[in-house]
Amino acid sequence: MEPETTRGNQLYVRSEPRRYRVANADEIIEAARAVAGQRMQRGESFTDPYASGRFFQDKLAGLEREVFAAVFLDTRHRLIEYVELFQGTIDGAEVHPREVVRKALRCNAAAVIVAHNHPSGTADPSAADRAVTARLKQALALVDVRLLDHIVVGAEEARSMAAAGTV
Repeated sequence: MEPETTRGNQLYVRSEPRRYRVANADEIIEAARAVAGQRMQRGESFTDPYASGRFFQDKLAGLEREVFAAVFLDTRHRLIEYVELFQGTIDGAEVHPREVVRKALRCNAAAVIVAHNHPSGTADPSAADRAVTARLKQALALVDVRLLDHIVVGAEEARSMAAAGTV
């Protein structure tokens, strides 16, 4: 559904020609994620870890399950494609480096930024997050693709592991 207009604090969606109704929470979240996707279009540059964090925050915050996503970038760190690669449970997602490498090669990417959300709401990287980052960095390096960052998205913030010096 596409948001059409707002009145006060309510969002309305078109339910049929010339008819509007108040959007439910799921429709509002869906519309917000669509807007977030439009903010960074193919060719936009991912050079600032804080802008990257905001992008992933818009995409992944508030999800009920852990989702592991990536942006695949060209040599100038411009967006080629955003992909949600793996979905997990409320406290984890199994990440397969082979699949990330395969997608990077299919996109002809020179660099990758990965991110995942913590449904618990905390943006603190866990030991498992640091371990998967190291494995991904090593696997991608074998095919000359750079892992630029791993962003952990919480309820209120996103943390860049590169900014913290752990990528």
